[in-house]
Amino acid sequence: MKHSFFLRNYLTSILLILLAFTIAAQVFLVQMRDFAGEEKRDSVYATAVSVAELTSGVAAHQNEELDDLLYVYLKQIASVNKCTILLATPTGESILLVGADGAMYRTDNRVEEKAIRAIEENGTYYADGSLDGLLGRIGYVVGVPCKTADGEIRALVFVGMDNERMLGAVDRIMHSLLLILALTLAGAMLVCYFVSERITRPLKVMAQAAREYARGNFEVRVPEDSNCSEIDELASSFNSMAHDLEKLDELTKGFIGNVSHEFKTPMTTIGGFVDGMLDGTIPPDQQQKYLHVISEEVKRLSRMVGSMLDAAKLQSGELLINPAPFDFTEMSSEIILSFEQKITAKKLDVDIDFADRLTVLGDRDQIFRVVYNLVDNAVKFIDEGGKLRLTAYPAGSMCEFSIMNTGGGIDPEEIPHLFDRFYKTDRSRSRDRSGVGLGLYIVKNIINLHGGDISVRSDGGETEFSFTLPLAPAAKLKKLGQDTGPIA
Repeated sequence: MKHSFFLRNYLTSILLILLAFTIAAQVFLVQMRDFAGEEKRDSVYATAVSVAELTSGVAAHQNEELDDLLYVYLKQIASVNKCTILLATPTGESILLVGADGAMYRTDNRVEEKAIRAIEENGTYYADGSLDGLLGRIGYVVGVPCKTADGEIRALVFVGMDNERMLGAVDRIMHSLLLILALTLAGAMLVCYFVSERITRPLKVMAQAAREYARGNFEVRVPEDSNCSEIDELASSFNSMAHDLEKLDELTKGFIGNVSHEFKTPMTTIGGFVDGMLDGTIPPDQQQKYLHVISEEVKRLSRMVGSMLDAAKLQSGELLINPAPFDFTEMSSEIILSFEQKITAKKLDVDIDFADRLTVLGDRDQIFRVVYNLVDNAVKFIDEGGKLRLTAYPAGSMCEFSIMNTGGGIDPEEIPHLFDRFYKTDRSRSRDRSGVGLGLYIVKNIINLHGGDISVRSDGGETEFSFTLPLAPAAKLKKLGQDTGPIA
């Protein structure tokens, strides 16, 4: 059976407090009983010794007036200390019994033999009991001898005290302790209730917020002011998750819109030209021309599908690279040559500064894709007659590549999001009419998989992308039969 966190926390706190108080009360009770018992036993022993000394003194003078005074004294001691006093002969015959109420009694009972022997051998008798009922309801008994000046035992004195009287104070203390325990427990229950409710309240708010997220409402946030560092940290993480979900939801909606638009345009073009050929609207002598257009649109669709598949592989960690040494300078030059027509059409001023035989360690096909994508973006977004500068040179154990183009630049607010999935800078680069916002996301992840890093700056009418790649170690170059000297 499932219980709420509030109930579990509340009951656990109450049980722990109750257990702690119970253990403390038991320990306190035992210690108090032991302490009270020792105090009363010392008091009973002192009373017995005092009665024995007085009785010995009176017996030595053999005076009836002193005997009367002894009886009065015994009655006062018994009454004040709530104890029973028994005087007996050395052989155990009862002489006088004074009750706790101060009354005096005569009895024919004899003191038990073991009490007499204990006094003769040890000088003192201690026992729990009542001397076989001789002292009535007695809890603790002390017996001492009355001796003459030469050490002869003239009488025996026994003083007993009821356990109820001995432990009465302890019982009163325990009653007070139980009352304090009950009041404290009641107060603790109230405190634990409010504390548990305060702890679980943020969790309930988070649960409600999670239900809102499930409905698609990602604007809900949970408060981060519970004055509990762990709860506030959880709330902060929860809000961060909500922000990411909201952002991902926006990107997903944008992606769906982009994909729908980008797929619709080529498919409409392909469908229209195919229908025109089938119904004769496009004459046979023009069909070759439109078949080339259809072919380009099919390739465009294929590239977009490939980008989405690669993004899915990157996200799931399934995109693998096969690093091997290759000439980065040669590959980059080959890419620049493939853009010759576009560069000429825009009358661009191109400045290329590549180090010779710049050999890097990486997956050539994937790096080719990275450089091609960056060059394509730079040529696409540059103004006519603008400047395009590319550099590649060794820096320590890394190769540093950068590509700069002039133009409108990128809004500073958009730079942190350039490498996000599905993000397109349509507002600042309105000429971007193709793609689904995955190009730079794929570029960044490919560079990161190679152990490099990529960055972007845009200021003063210039936009520059830069990335690093590891240079091929000399051992690998030697294995391939290449020159192991410095790469210039």
